[in-house]
Amino acid sequence: MKIRFFLALAPFLLVSVLPAQEATAVAATPALAGDVGAARTALTSIVRVNATRQAYNLTQPWDKLAPDERRGLGAVLEGGKVLVTGEIVANATYIELEMPDDGRKATAEVIAVDYEANLALLKPAEGAKDFLAGLLPLDIATDVKPGDNLDIWQFEANGTPVSTPVVVSKGDTGGSFLPDYQFLNYEAAGPLRYRAGSFTLPVVKDGKLAGLLISYSSKEQISRMLPGPVIQHFLRDQADGAYEGFPTLGISFAQTLDEQFRKYLGLGDNEGGVYVTEVTKGSSADTSGLKVGDVILEIGGNAIDQRGNYVDPVFGKLSMSNLVRGEASVGDKIVFKVQREGKKSDIEVTLTRREPEDYLVDPYMFDRGPRYQILGGLVFQELTRPFLQLYGDKWESRAPIKYIQALSYPEEFEKAGRRKLVVLMRVVPTPATLGYERLNSLIVTKVNNREINDIKDLDEAIKHPIDGIHRVEFDEFPKLIFLDAATTSAIDAQIGQRFGETKRLE
Repeated sequence: MKIRFFLALAPFLLVSVLPAQEATAVAATPALAGDVGAARTALTSIVRVNATRQAYNLTQPWDKLAPDERRGLGAVLEGGKVLVTGEIVANATYIELEMPDDGRKATAEVIAVDYEANLALLKPAEGAKDFLAGLLPLDIATDVKPGDNLDIWQFEANGTPVSTPVVVSKGDTGGSFLPDYQFLNYEAAGPLRYRAGSFTLPVVKDGKLAGLLISYSSKEQISRMLPGPVIQHFLRDQADGAYEGFPTLGISFAQTLDEQFRKYLGLGDNEGGVYVTEVTKGSSADTSGLKVGDVILEIGGNAIDQRGNYVDPVFGKLSMSNLVRGEASVGDKIVFKVQREGKKSDIEVTLTRREPEDYLVDPYMFDRGPRYQILGGLVFQELTRPFLQLYGDKWESRAPIKYIQALSYPEEFEKAGRRKLVVLMRVVPTPATLGYERLNSLIVTKVNNREINDIKDLDEAIKHPIDGIHRVEFDEFPKLIFLDAATTSAIDAQIGQRFGETKRLE
């Protein structure tokens, strides 16, 4: 089995509303109103967070989709800050804080956000600095273990606080918002009645914030939570105002369960280890000297088994991704014990982080629109994973195979100098595009004899038509098309008046 292991790199499971009969079954969920001390803690440490969001239309990049709204509960922290999930504030155009009891509201702004870890930190906007005055900040609980009792906090629509007890069953690694970004999660058992439209719920242990609820299965009565240690890592990183994010390793690996494969690698019967199948160019692994063909035996003194797991002292077997993403920071050095060509050696890996813009195909995109350029009605765009996901739930098999190859194996394109993949996404019918209306999903290679390695190259190339003609070359049929430069220029002016813009390069 081959595993893509970016360590930075499970679609998000929306917290589900219980059917009526199940809600009745858990109607006995205890309310905090009967516990004066607990009620005071909930009412003075939690606020509602309301966000109006509006994402860009990826098929019409000059436009936006209809706005929607998200509501969650935020945990008040030291320094007048509020912690929520990143998903709530993604593509937000307006964020406000709301007191659950009396409905008072104040505009909020984002201090830091990490969509990979699914965390965001807010504060009241200028003019509302005293909005959180009198509220009690929560400390972070990082000592949760299986068997611990936790409380999930919510509010009724009328502001009455409600607490639901659950029991931690295990810890594992998984994604909470973005695919492929694996972090430590807590899993807890217990029925949960979902109230008052809250998207994110604080989870508390002994009056401290133990995590944020990110999903709930009403069928299995299992809750999944972003844990305190990940939250603490996020808060510690942003404290100096220069947020660096969680490190990435940048490898893919294969498990070594097959007996013949292990024999070929020279691994003993009782040895673990995983086989490195890919090393991403410019990643922590690449710059530190890890190579394809290496067998990773240990990370930071922790033995790695044949499946790529290590034994955590609290939660038992966890993915080795947690040793890089969960316990280390950007700039840290970790010793990897590897076997290369039959010989064992130690390699010191300095951990770095790749920004989404550093990938050939952006793995995610929030708070900005896609980079694009219109030329006479031809709509060019840099390929992103969010665009591929427009092909539906089975996009990995429905999207053009060359796009999937670029996403999974970017090395071939990067070796050719590509920084991004510029693609003809669609054609707007105009006098300049007659006969080209059905063209789409074509990778652009050259425009006016100039290599196209990102959208800025395209913008520069169209400034230099050849003998009054734009020459646009693709990787496959029809290979080459022509547009009259004067006609194209006139049409672009009209499109700019209609759409408001004809390009976005940043």
